[in-house]
Amino acid sequence: MSHEIPHRSGFACLVGRPNVGKSTLTNALVGQKVAIMSARPQTTRHTIRGIVQREDAQLVLVDTPGLHRPRTLLGERLNALVTDTLSEVDVVAFCLPADQKIGPGDRYIASQLTPLMEGRRAVPVVAVVTKADLVDRGRLAEHLVAVDQLAQSLDRDWSAIVPVSAKGGFQVDELTDVLVAHLPEGPDLYPDGELTDEPEETMIAELVREAALEGVRDELPHSLAVVVEEIVPREGTDRGGSDDDAALPALLDVRVHLFVERESQKGIIIGRGGARLREVGSTAREGIEKLLGTRIYLDLHVKVAKDWQRDPKQLQRLGF
Repeated sequence: MSHEIPHRSGFACLVGRPNVGKSTLTNALVGQKVAIMSARPQTTRHTIRGIVQREDAQLVLVDTPGLHRPRTLLGERLNALVTDTLSEVDVVAFCLPADQKIGPGDRYIASQLTPLMEGRRAVPVVAVVTKADLVDRGRLAEHLVAVDQLAQSLDRDWSAIVPVSAKGGFQVDELTDVLVAHLPEGPDLYPDGELTDEPEETMIAELVREAALEGVRDELPHSLAVVVEEIVPREGTDRGGSDDDAALPALLDVRVHLFVERESQKGIIIGRGGARLREVGSTAREGIEKLLGTRIYLDLHVKVAKDWQRDPKQLQRLGF
C-alpha cells in the first residue's frame, strides 16, 4: 500500500541582527534573487516573501528588517513590524553568523523569541548558523556549541541548529527540509511559479535602493527612502497584441524619487557631475528590465526630506 507524502505549506520567518545574511539566505533558498542584498545593515524595510516551490511543499519565506534596540521612530516601527510578523508564522529561522561571536544583539533577539516558544501556539525556532564557509571546522564547532548554550541560558531548546553557507550552497537544501518539517499540512498558498508576492513597485524601489547604497559611506543606509512615482508605457511603443509593424518595441517610463535627510547626502548620491547617479541608474535599470521583462527608461530624482526618520507624517508619506 503506497503512503502518499502529505503536502505541507506555511510561513517561515528569518530573523537576526542586521547584516547577518538573511536576504542572501532567502535568495539561496528560493534559488533566485528576490530580496535586496547589500553589504550594509538595515537595507531590508519590507517583509519580502520569497516562495520555495517543491513537489511536497510550499514554503513562504518572510524576510524582516533586523531586530535591534530602536533609536528612532523608524526603528521602533521596524521592530513592531518584526514582532507582528513573528506571531503569525509557523517556524522561525534565527540567523547567527559563524564568523562573529554571539553578542548583546543576539542575546536581545533570543530574549524576544523566548515568549514565542512557549504556550499553546508555540512557534518552533531553528538556529541557523550562516556564513559557515568563512570559518574553519574548529571555529564552526565552537560556534555551534555557543549557539546551543545561548538557548540553554534562557531555559529553552532550539528546534534544530543548522550550519549553512548561502554563497556556496552548503546545507541550503537541508535547511529547507528542516523548515518544511515544521509546516502544517495544506495546499499551496500561492499560484505555482510565483517567487514573491511583493508588488512590482516595491521590488523596483528595492532595486534602486540597493544600487544607490552600493559603495557609499555608512551614514546613508538609514537615511535613504525610495518611492516609485509612476510606471507608464511610452506613447507610440507597442505593449503587445498589435500586428502593426510600425510600432516600436515596448518601452516603459519609470519615474523614481530618492529621499535623503540632508543636502550633503544628496551630493553623495548624485556624485560629481551626476556621475554616481548615472551609475545607480544603469545598475538599477538592468535589474528592473529583468524583473519586468521589457525595456525601460529610468528617471531618477534625488530630494531632501529633512529628518524623515523621526517625523511621523513623513514616515507615513514614504510608506512606513
